[in-house]
Amino acid sequence: MQKMLLVFFIALLLFSACSKETQNNPDGPNLIFTFKFDPNQERLNNFGQPAAIPAGHAAQTPVFNSISAHYAELTPNAFTQIGQGQVLYKAPETTAGGSTAIDFAKSTVVGQNEEFLSVPIKDIAPGSYPYIRISLAYQNYDIQVSAMGLTVTGTLASFIGFNTYISSFKVKNNTVAVNANKAQGYWGFESSYGSLQGQAPAGATTVPNPLAATSPIPAGSCLVTGQFEEPLIITGNETQDIEVEISLSVNNSFEWTETGGNTLFEPLNGDVPVDMGIRGMKARVK
Repeated sequence: MQKMLLVFFIALLLFSACSKETQNNPDGPNLIFTFKFDPNQERLNNFGQPAAIPAGHAAQTPVFNSISAHYAELTPNAFTQIGQGQVLYKAPETTAGGSTAIDFAKSTVVGQNEEFLSVPIKDIAPGSYPYIRISLAYQNYDIQVSAMGLTVTGTLASFIGFNTYISSFKVKNNTVAVNANKAQGYWGFESSYGSLQGQAPAGATTVPNPLAATSPIPAGSCLVTGQFEEPLIITGNETQDIEVEISLSVNNSFEWTETGGNTLFEPLNGDVPVDMGIRGMKARVK
């Protein structure tokens, strides 16, 4: 009788453990994405080629606080057109501001190493995926700003998606009310000197795409293309999560028109941000 009771309790414990595991992960193993901000990663242009800082401009490498993305797609080859790969995610959109726009209030904003996206592997077609495309939408980072002979740390929030409806957003301590659509390149800045807002010129945001010759991206989007260190292989028989690190180059990614010739960002002296695009992307399975 005691042996029967012991067997019963062991079976009950095993069933309980299995039930908990099923409840915690009912869809089976997931493909999980996190971001990394790399200040030493190569600085690229729109075609995925090494890029120098243009004459008349200056740049600095910001310290990232957070980021958000609007779209994610795995791409099986260099000729796959946008939307014809394995689409993993598309953020909520709205027409509250008129034309269709990213709904910033419903966007997922994360910091480095924080989970941004988790997709059940059972929902992904088996195959080999050497490329990934991610449409970046929002950035928040700290930069150095100079004025009146002093240099302090300021915080910049920039919207680099194709179009974003913003009810309000917080730069660092201050909240900015907008209640309108904003095109790619809209930014807000805050430091001890005060607050500023502005709009980068159309088409000025760098969006690296090494597949531009075979698979172009729409003008005005921030659909960055990156390559895996080794192609991501999905068999359909996975039993464990697959974690993917998306490494973004922030190498001199904050760029402005330089008026003083001293490479210091001096907004009070006429320096104006023009390019806040990520300077490259690559991926690896962790």
